[in-house]
Amino acid sequence: MSDLLTDEERQVLKTGAFGAVYLVSHADPGFFSMLRESLAASDALAHSTGLIRDVLTGGDQPRVPREPPEAVEAVVLPALRESVAILRSKAPEEEQRYRDTVLSAVRRVAEASRGVRAAERTAIEKIEAALG
Repeated sequence: MSDLLTDEERQVLKTGAFGAVYLVSHADPGFFSMLRESLAASDALAHSTGLIRDVLTGGDQPRVPREPPEAVEAVVLPALRESVAILRSKAPEEEQRYRDTVLSAVRRVAEASRGVRAAERTAIEKIEAALG
């Protein structure tokens, strides 16, 4: 199953997932908050299963713009939409797992420090919309 996706498709899935985490984490920045949030996201991504775990825990890290937030969204949100389309066509049994993994990670990030803030909630809503 690991050869089901091309390297490029794997990068799209990783860009969407890691970028979504970055969007939420940086919606309400703070050094110690980001550390807690990073650990929460890593745990959620590592606890996925099947092809999604293989894709998200292996290979190179994706390249996601760091600033401004609009530039990050311009890369991440289309990557999430494309990820769902890739999985729908190549591994439909993994599509929901991808959605669940990404949403679990971003929700855990938002809850990791001082509760969910309005900016984090807004970022999550954009991610949910992109995932369909």
